[in-house]
Amino acid sequence: MTSLLATHAHRADASLAPGLRDGIAPLLLRLVVGYGFLWHGWAKLDRGPELFAVTLHTLGVPLPLLSAWLTTSVELVGGLAILAGAYVPWVSVPLAIVLQTALLTVHLPYGFPSVRLVEVSESAIKFGPVGYEVVLLYLGALGAIAFGGPGPWSVDHWRRHRAQLRESGDPRS
Repeated sequence: MTSLLATHAHRADASLAPGLRDGIAPLLLRLVVGYGFLWHGWAKLDRGPELFAVTLHTLGVPLPLLSAWLTTSVELVGGLAILAGAYVPWVSVPLAIVLQTALLTVHLPYGFPSVRLVEVSESAIKFGPVGYEVVLLYLGALGAIAFGGPGPWSVDHWRRHRAQLRESGDPRS
C-alpha cells in the first residue's frame, strides 16, 4: 500500500513543472489565509468597530475601542499583504497575535472542535460555540507561509529578485 501511494505521489509530483509545483502550495495557503483575514476585518469594519469594541469590553480586553480598530486594521492590511505575498514575515507577527488573542479570550473554553452540533430539528440545525480548531489551522497556515516563504508568485519574491539584479549591476533593475 505504501509503495502504491509513493508511486502515485511521485507521478503527481513529476507531472507538474518545477516552477508551477513550487508555487502552488504557498499560493493556495496565501489565498485562503489572506481572504479569511480580509473577510473577518471587513465584517468588523462593516458592522462598525464600535460594536466589536463592546464584545472586547465584555471579554475584559483593555482599551476596547482602540483594540477593535487595531484588530480590524491588522486583519484588513494583513489579509491584503498575505494575499499579495508582501512583507509576509512582518505582517505575520500581528496576525498571529490577533489569532492567539482570539484563541485565549474566546475559543479556548469551548475546547477543540470547531463544529459542535447542539440541536437538529425538521426545520433547522443549531450549532454551539466554536472551539479553537480553526484558529490552530490559521496559525499553522500562517506559520507555513511565514517560515516557508510566500512562493514565487508573490511581491516578496519580486522584491528579492529586483534586489539581486541591483546588487549584480544588471541594467534591468
